[in-house]
Amino acid sequence: MANLMTLLRLALTFPTVVAVLKGDLKVALFLTILAGLSDMIDGRVARRSGNANGVGKILDPYADKVFTLLTLIALVEAGMVSSVPVILITFRDLTVSFLRSLSAVQGNPLEASPLAKVKTFLLFSSLILILAGTGAGDEVLWVAVLTAYLSVYEYVRSYLRTISGLNYP
Repeated sequence: MANLMTLLRLALTFPTVVAVLKGDLKVALFLTILAGLSDMIDGRVARRSGNANGVGKILDPYADKVFTLLTLIALVEAGMVSSVPVILITFRDLTVSFLRSLSAVQGNPLEASPLAKVKTFLLFSSLILILAGTGAGDEVLWVAVLTAYLSVYEYVRSYLRTISGLNYP
């Protein structure tokens, strides 16, 4: 069930992007709220049912990144968001994905960082606020960028712990 909700989030990506590009912000807002709710619910469902599996642990962050990044790119194209925070988030997400993949190949998969979960919540919140036409969306987006880069520290620390066995601060 949780993986189906994650797949729903992926499926909502392209209609959301099309709605943004066509200027149908009410539809984009509705779809983004639906995607955000699916993100909140799928993890809870997986943990409560004991079905948190390897596929879900990979698919969920992938779906989050695809939805948020492509929606942000559409918002840049529509002139509603500056490209700078989107570039920063994209670089961070690619870097963390590389580090998590490297660690997994070495036999030490990294769990999602607590701050990364906050970052995702903030990104969805910023998308909702931007699409709703509030001025707070840009500010929340920048807080998400800051949180995203703070979470990189958690990933690097976890990675260094796994490859060295040492406890990094």
